[in-house]
Amino acid sequence: MKRQIEVFTAGCPICEPVVKMVKEMACDSCEVTVYNTIEQCDSKICIDKMKGYNITSLPAVAVNGKLLTCCKDRGVNKDELIAAGIGKAL
Repeated sequence: MKRQIEVFTAGCPICEPVVKMVKEMACDSCEVTVYNTIEQCDSKICIDKMKGYNITSLPAVAVNGKLLTCCKDRGVNKDELIAAGIGKAL
């Protein structure tokens, strides 16, 4: 059985080095699938997978159906925006 690696990207200059690194690190036991969310996949499976993994920022990597810890909880957060003063007059 192969290790299933899913890379979620926006096809941007920040994401592409991650895609390249994962592909270079992959071995014969790895099957790498790259989901470019800008293209949104014909079947929309990439969007469904992102929702299932609760991905909030890109790039993100999941291995064998589990989002890597480094890819969790990094999205924009309303509480952090408020704490930074956004929406408050100076």
